[in-house]
Amino acid sequence: MLRWRINPYWVAALLVLAAVASMILSGVSALKRAEETRERGEYKEAAEFYERAARIFFWRDDLYEQAGIAAAQADDFPAADEYFAKSSTLTEEGWVWHCTARIQLDDASALAVCSDGAAQVESARLFALLAYIHRDNKDWESERLALEKQTRLDSSDAYAAYRLGLLLTLFDPQAAIPELSRASTLNPKADSAIQTLRAALAVSDLQTSESMKKVVIGQAFGLVQDWELAKFAFEQAVRLDEKNAEAWAWLGEAKQQTGGDGTEELNRALSLNRQSADVRALRALYWSRRGKHEQMLAEYLIAAGIEPDNPQWQAGVGEAYSKTGDLVAALKAYQRAVELAPAVPDYWRLLALFCADYNAQLEEVGLPAAQQAALLAPEDPVVLDTLGYLYLSTRRFASAEGVLLSAIERSPEYFPAHIHLAMTYLAQGDRAAAYNSLVFARDSEGAGVYAETARQLLEKYFP
Repeated sequence: MLRWRINPYWVAALLVLAAVASMILSGVSALKRAEETRERGEYKEAAEFYERAARIFFWRDDLYEQAGIAAAQADDFPAADEYFAKSSTLTEEGWVWHCTARIQLDDASALAVCSDGAAQVESARLFALLAYIHRDNKDWESERLALEKQTRLDSSDAYAAYRLGLLLTLFDPQAAIPELSRASTLNPKADSAIQTLRAALAVSDLQTSESMKKVVIGQAFGLVQDWELAKFAFEQAVRLDEKNAEAWAWLGEAKQQTGGDGTEELNRALSLNRQSADVRALRALYWSRRGKHEQMLAEYLIAAGIEPDNPQWQAGVGEAYSKTGDLVAALKAYQRAVELAPAVPDYWRLLALFCADYNAQLEEVGLPAAQQAALLAPEDPVVLDTLGYLYLSTRRFASAEGVLLSAIERSPEYFPAHIHLAMTYLAQGDRAAAYNSLVFARDSEGAGVYAETARQLLEKYFP
């Protein structure tokens, strides 16, 4: 009988080939499942399958990058960082997510990683992330440079254009105007802030002192609610002129707005110029925040004495009197403010709000003041909200509803109008509509203190 002689080496080779074939099939299966789960948005599972495929196809360096991208998309940033570390080369997409992962991990090396990526691939997204890191580090000059590179590669990003225009207002005023104009074109909603900055550039150009130029720019930054940048501008102002009392006072205000104290700067300002109305008014704000209303009143009265025809100080006096409980004097001060500036809707609005908040002469003074403000600024949602609030306060519910809806139509995210509308609906007995308005305010991102007001009203009326 013929016997086959089996070569052990062939057997071993066949076993190895079988094992390799099994591994390859496993890798192909893992890669297929990675792509399928990724398409379904199951990024965490996709990352695990990519990692499994990468261990089998060890020569496929790109698979660890794909695992890192999927893990980052699943918000699993520690895993993403590990996967990216195993990939020797990265594409633009990989660098963007690697940089993002380091930022999310609050890793000090994020700047180095993003800079390395930007050095290897020209990417608007990477420069945007670099700008974010520099902004977080308050390195404004480096942020400006990153934004210039970002906007060169992508001229369609409205926020980048606005932010670059903001920084150029401080560092290169002549270059700021065209950039701000471009930002306004890209995002018309930013036009109000941009007009504020353009006006500040014009006023700044009229100043003879370099220090006061920085003060004017810093004030504009405060008006557009960028107090960190405002603080930097005021710091520049006091370095340029250490005897500039207004610069010190505004620096104190900026420090308070950014979580600091500001006492030292405000005292320094007073020691330099006791007859500055701006210094006195900023000190009044300081005392107001601390609940020291008598001191607040004293400062505003001095400011009004220095500049008796300035309606802003009269309005401040009115607020201070109202907080000390002297409502008669408060009303007189608010009325004096509108006498000094009858064409400015804000002072009519403040007068109306005082009457509504303190239930003082609503029919005789408050409602007519709100109506006058609306005549002067018929498209302003803040003014329309005030008019709606006065209609509500005087029990003109149908009129209140119509005006408040108009305010919301013009500015859907002006949350005081939603609160007043809900109160109007409650007064009319329309609980379902009131509930919807309050839930919207409570759940909206950016509602701030109005979200808490909505929550309290929901607990009160819908327990």
